[in-house]
Amino acid sequence: MRTTGDRIRHTISFELIGLALVVPFGAWVFGIPMTDIGVVGVAGATIATVWNYVYNLIFDIAMQRVTGGTRKSIPARVLHAVLFEAGLMAILTPFIAWYLGIGLLLALTMDVAFAVFYVVYTFVFNWAYDLAFPLPAWQEPVRTSHVVP
Repeated sequence: MRTTGDRIRHTISFELIGLALVVPFGAWVFGIPMTDIGVVGVAGATIATVWNYVYNLIFDIAMQRVTGGTRKSIPARVLHAVLFEAGLMAILTPFIAWYLGIGLLLALTMDVAFAVFYVVYTFVFNWAYDLAFPLPAWQEPVRTSHVVP
């Protein structure tokens, strides 16, 4: 388990590096000024953080009512992830369209591009973070061999 300080460092560095990458790249790909993409990026990160809290609360309450618990199977985790992203896009797409003064289809295209970027970025960032800031050896799982001699 990581410490609170480590989690704060992880969260802040994830958001700052993500924005530092997505803003110039988004501006270049979509031909929109970096300041506008920057506002969309910061607002998107803020909205995603709030949505994450609200969505997980709603999902857990629904799971509790339907299944009697909140332990998630793999299919439940897939449903959880898909519904999270769909909900986030339903919130962000109209915001992007409104703020940038563009059509909903272009805003949706941008939102999908940002989502794909962040899926890849999340994987790479977390891997690199774990290499840069490894857990202490006493927190690593014990690996045992299940080979019968």
